Amino acid sequence: MRIIYNRFIPFRRFKAINLFGVVFARHEFNPLNDRTIRHERIHTAQMREMLYIFFYVWYLFEWLFRLFQYRFNGMKAYRNISFEREAFMNDTVINYLKFRRFWDWARYLRKEV
Repeated sequence: MRIIYNRFIPFRRFKAINLFGVVFARHEFNPLNDRTIRHERIHTAQMREMLYIFFYVWYLFEWLFRLFQYRFNGMKAYRNISFEREAFMNDTVINYLKFRRFWDWARYLRKEV
C-alpha cells in the first residue's frame, strides 16, 4: 500500500483517505501509526472485493442513507457506514486480514456505533 503525505488531502478533520488502494495522509501525521495503516488496509480489502467502483457507489449510498437516519449528523453518519464500522472495530487486531472473510463488512450493516 502506497502512502502519500501532503497538506491538502484529506480534509483537516481526518488523518488519511484511501483512494483506490493509495493512501493520502496529512503531512502532520507522518508517519501514520500502525492502527491507521491497518484501518486503511481493511478498506483496501473491502475495495478489492467490491471491484473498487462498487465500493465507492455503496459507500456514498450508505453515507446518504445514514445522513438521513442520523438527522444530518455527518460525523455520526460517517462512523456508522458498514465499511467504517468494520475498519474501526478491527483496526486494533494485528492479524485481522488473515482471518477476515469475504464481504465481512456486510455483517456491520445493522450494528450501530
